[in-house]
Amino acid sequence: MSTMSLVDFHCHLDLYQDHEAAILECEQKGVQTLTVTTTPKAWPRNRLLTQNTLFVRAALGLHPQLIEERASEIQIWETYLSQTRYVGEVGLDAGPKFYRSFDLQKKIFEKILKLCNQAGGKILTVHSVRTPVTVLDMIEKYFSPGHGRVILHWFTGSKAEAKRAVELGCYFSVNAEMLRNEHHSGMVGTLPVNRILTETDGPFCQYQSRPIKPTDVINAVNLLANLFSKEPSELAQMIASNLKDLEAF
Repeated sequence: MSTMSLVDFHCHLDLYQDHEAAILECEQKGVQTLTVTTTPKAWPRNRLLTQNTLFVRAALGLHPQLIEERASEIQIWETYLSQTRYVGEVGLDAGPKFYRSFDLQKKIFEKILKLCNQAGGKILTVHSVRTPVTVLDMIEKYFSPGHGRVILHWFTGSKAEAKRAVELGCYFSVNAEMLRNEHHSGMVGTLPVNRILTETDGPFCQYQSRPIKPTDVINAVNLLANLFSKEPSELAQMIASNLKDLEAF
């Protein structure tokens, strides 16, 4: 299969050893890639390196795992919001290392959702570790599907929570690691195929003893194809069609 049909809708290209080379590979291979940022201070360079790319888009983020140290950067984030359609990585994380900042995370996420709702047309990639109910509650309260789109990154909620997310208009970006987990793949199998995108979350995942790359998203395509009883080429085309429906590229 040609990599021209591949989509990596959540990847941290600026965290690879060579940021520019990582972008260039996506361009050369034609992998439609959303590169997320973890802090708004990373935004200017990410914007500079992707402003003329065909296949790479950069998202403006403030990662929930960094909120305890960087909550004040929401002011910087807000000043850059008008420069992009793409927002991420944002959201909530109630893992043991980050739970003490959870109340502050919620305040920041609420502000992000309200600002994106007000601006309109934004596409958000949202982190929801151990927080699916709270994340969905906040999306329902503060963000209208008519004002933009939410893609739930590496969502590991229950089937009922996934159903609620679908009803709220959310999409899901799915990676190979999720699909190798029986519980998570069972949830993914209940999703409407027209709400699914693929991702790698590189470089945080590994493939063949190295950081995973956007081109490796073919592994997620193959696993999804098996899950939905499709040919990989057909599944890849469906993912590309979903991206087109989002008008994300």
